[in-house]
Amino acid sequence: MSYSIDFRRKVISTREEEGLSIRETAKQFRIGPASVSRWINQIASKASTTRQRKSDKSELIKDVEPYPDAYQKERAERFGVCQKAIWQALKKLGLTYKKNSMSSESRRKRPASISTKKTTV
Repeated sequence: MSYSIDFRRKVISTREEEGLSIRETAKQFRIGPASVSRWINQIASKASTTRQRKSDKSELIKDVEPYPDAYQKERAERFGVCQKAIWQALKKLGLTYKKNSMSSESRRKRPASISTKKTTV
């Protein structure tokens, strides 16, 4: 539940006029002390993000062709959407990015070595 700006101002002014602590003010108005503390720093609530959540899929396909190695974050900045929207659109389109098709050198199987120890009998 969001409190009105007028109520927030009343809480802050009462605190200042009566010299109450944050806890005492919260108890008097029956609200959380975190709310009072937050209102002291910023009385108006923050605006929600303006980023879009959907991207045009045909434009995304056109973007993948010249930039196949681009990060999702880079694509999101170009399209003005959040990174999750890019991830979801790529998933729906069935487009995946593989770093390389060959396994890395450290994961390749090494040839079995034959012991050259001579046994004396």
